Amino acid sequence: MVRSTLWLVMVAALAVGGCSSRGAPVAESREATPVVPGSHEDWCDEHAVPESQCTRCNPALAAAFKASNDWCDEHGLPESQCTACNPSLRIVRPPAARGN
Repeated sequence: MVRSTLWLVMVAALAVGGCSSRGAPVAESREATPVVPGSHEDWCDEHAVPESQCTRCNPALAAAFKASNDWCDEHGLPESQCTACNPSLRIVRPPAARGN
């Protein structure tokens, strides 16, 4: 009986601890500052493409690129972003807006 009570107390403590609202302000701040596609802020530093077009961070975007025949099967990314197939391709981050 003592073991089962202790087990229930531990599970309840984990459940309560797991329901903290620490993550909520991040979601709220993202909603409060929407990013304009194609802007300086819309940038994936890891893959050097606009975040709104980054199929490696958001694989769900691949379907739209494939549907418009903009897909490199060999490298698994949009042809318009494939520097392996298009070595002269340069994807440049837009400049920051003045005052930022």
